[in-house]
Amino acid sequence: MSGLLGAVSFLTRVPTGTGARPVGELARFVPWFPVVGGGVGVVVAGVYVGAGWLLPPLPAAAVAVVAGVCLTGAFHEDGLGDTADAFAGHHDREDTVRILKDPRLGTFGVLAVAASLLLRVAAVAALAPGAALAALPAAHALSRATAVAAMTALPAAAETGLGASYVAALSRRRALAGVAAGLAAALALLGTAAVWAAAAAALAALALGRLAVRRLGGLTGDVLGAVQQLGEIATLLAAVAAVSAGG
Repeated sequence: MSGLLGAVSFLTRVPTGTGARPVGELARFVPWFPVVGGGVGVVVAGVYVGAGWLLPPLPAAAVAVVAGVCLTGAFHEDGLGDTADAFAGHHDREDTVRILKDPRLGTFGVLAVAASLLLRVAAVAALAPGAALAALPAAHALSRATAVAAMTALPAAAETGLGASYVAALSRRRALAGVAAGLAAALALLGTAAVWAAAAAALAALALGRLAVRRLGGLTGDVLGAVQQLGEIATLLAAVAAVSAGG
């Protein structure tokens, strides 16, 4: 239970009373990331359904996605923006690391975060409330499972930092448990569409991971945040495609 509470505290703004934890201990929380993600997705879906009583689909979707960003403290969006800024130009490793550590967002970072918000809002707005209740928890769970898989498959870029702490301390058994939890949730909620969503998320994670290895030597916390964002977008788009094909 402490691992679940730690994951909630780390990934969201929800107070759990667990207090600050050493960086090396964070790897114990990793298997719970997809579970916490699924919970975030349930909240976002609930906001979308509730807002839909008063608003058309597009503004209701915008409210729901923003609610999710507020719940997580824009944790993953921050990683996506920093990664886009660092990888967009032809920088050497030293400059890439410096840009990743810079708290300010540049043009590419702003565009990446804006594109993520636009794609997610548009995808949610294309879903009926019932479909959103399945797709949003699946997207949040599967995207975090993809990040857990990336931690297992790829090295860390440095000996210190969040990315390094995850990769160094995360056992294969724990990682497989986290990945299995995310996949099981997606399959239960989306059916066969989860297979396509998982494949798209995995390809996006692989492409970004290979780029990170080439540019940095491995993963960082920011890159893992970007992996989550790409996985969430891929899953929502797969759900929309499945609904469109079925309709």
